[in-house]
Amino acid sequence: MNTFTWTITAMDTYPSYEGQTDCVMTAHWTCSGTDGTYTSSVYATCAIPYEEQDAYIPYADLTQEQVLDWIWEHGVDQTATEEAVAQQIANLVNPPVVTLPLPW
Repeated sequence: MNTFTWTITAMDTYPSYEGQTDCVMTAHWTCSGTDGTYTSSVYATCAIPYEEQDAYIPYADLTQEQVLDWIWEHGVDQTATEEAVAQQIANLVNPPVVTLPLPW
């Protein structure tokens, strides 16, 4: 059984945008997985569009859970990403390609 950990590693912001300060425009994220022996991960970024009807949350008040919800709402497929990490782990357990020593 694999265990997955999602982490926001950085956020790019507009210092001033639409009358607000420090508006997040891009979230950098990592999804790591482990089966207890093998570990693998995926790193990517996600654009976070600012929409006026959304409630503004000051940068200092953001939580990782809030930003993770944003990336999942804006195109990051949580299930597909975890499946990709699980496949990477499976490939470490049973490599689909190996390099054998030369026979001579």
